[in-house]
Amino acid sequence: MNVQTLGNTGAKTRIVANQIAEKLIAAEAAINAAVAAVASLTASMPMASQEAGVGIHVGHDALMHAMESCQQLVKARTNIIRTHSALRTAQSDVGLETVAIGDLTNCPPNAERQDRHLSVVAA
Repeated sequence: MNVQTLGNTGAKTRIVANQIAEKLIAAEAAINAAVAAVASLTASMPMASQEAGVGIHVGHDALMHAMESCQQLVKARTNIIRTHSALRTAQSDVGLETVAIGDLTNCPPNAERQDRHLSVVAA
């Protein structure tokens, strides 16, 4: 199916779907970058206090807050994955199931589609 066979309403739907896909991809990248940045910060803190020659208690609260931030970002990442999957369902609901939208290499598995398999049928 392509934009020409979708008609005017379908073409508008496809345009809007592409806009949403672009925003979703940007949001996923931002969350990944945030997780990586906070994880890097968190990982460096224990060794920084050791290298500085200060007690293990110094900066411990900061380490705990950074760790909690990382955990919350991973939860946000889980939710953006769920959002992506729900948008794939919505894509099907508006009749664009057979249309490629956005970058397909980064799509999470869709629970509805996991049960569908191609099989050989005898003629």
